[in-house]
Amino acid sequence: MLMKAVDSYLSIRRAAGFELEVPEYLLRSFARFATGHGETHVTTRTAIEWASQAPSLSQRDHRLKTVIRMARHLKAEDERHEVPPNGVFGYRKTRRVPFLYTQTDINRLIQAASQLGPPGSLRPHTYSTLLALLSVTGLRISEALALCLGDVTADGLIIRRTKFQKSRLAPLHETTDAGLERYLVRRRRAAPTDDHVFISLQGTGLSRSGVQWTFRNLLKTIGLEPKPGGRRPRIHDLRHGFAIRVLEDCPEGRDNVGRHMLALSTYLGHANISDTYWYLEATPNLMRDIADASEAFLKGDRL
Repeated sequence: MLMKAVDSYLSIRRAAGFELEVPEYLLRSFARFATGHGETHVTTRTAIEWASQAPSLSQRDHRLKTVIRMARHLKAEDERHEVPPNGVFGYRKTRRVPFLYTQTDINRLIQAASQLGPPGSLRPHTYSTLLALLSVTGLRISEALALCLGDVTADGLIIRRTKFQKSRLAPLHETTDAGLERYLVRRRRAAPTDDHVFISLQGTGLSRSGVQWTFRNLLKTIGLEPKPGGRRPRIHDLRHGFAIRVLEDCPEGRDNVGRHMLALSTYLGHANISDTYWYLEATPNLMRDIADASEAFLKGDRL
């Protein structure tokens, strides 16, 4: 009976556009565990016992939250299902501190990419354009690699395959638009039969693993290595850098930052605006302003 409930839940979520490979694996594992204990409905005790079998604290928390989401859905139709409480394992998610590229770092990366071989191929143009686009748009690497020629419009880039199965329009600055068009002139001649914007030497869409390998080699080429105990630069950090620059460049004052936050969240394709507010933590100038405002509040000064 519980396995049928899992099937129903997964079917509804997938109809809404969610990809549930990992949740399906976990929920079926839980259903088998609970059924083995003679249970036909979700119970808090069994859910916690099952989640506790994971080797790490973060995995236990993730397993339990997966069951909680399903239990909330099931309980709406059958009160016999219990919804386990959050925070049982005391896990608190921490975000990886991004590596912040300087403008000089970005320029050197793009320059190194423009010198990639083989001579006379599209490859140096592909990688220099890709890195430049990531740095000035904050696109996820998966979104950039999924771009097709029809997604490049006069109004901007249509991002169709997002992390959260939502589409959005990413407007481009006129200089970015011009640079992308220069690349596309070459790209259309090189591979007229493939629809991807960024293509490999074989004339097909770039693979993420291939891009990561090339990016690591570019970092070595320009000597951009982490300091002892520091964070290793990642291609995803270009997205972080874009978001932080946008916040730092917006007009001074917390009110202005607040107004820009929603626009930035929409542009980046965040599912929750809390994900965008996290960038404040990595923006020293804005954190200083927040600290000053908090101190003024404690002193009783007007904000």
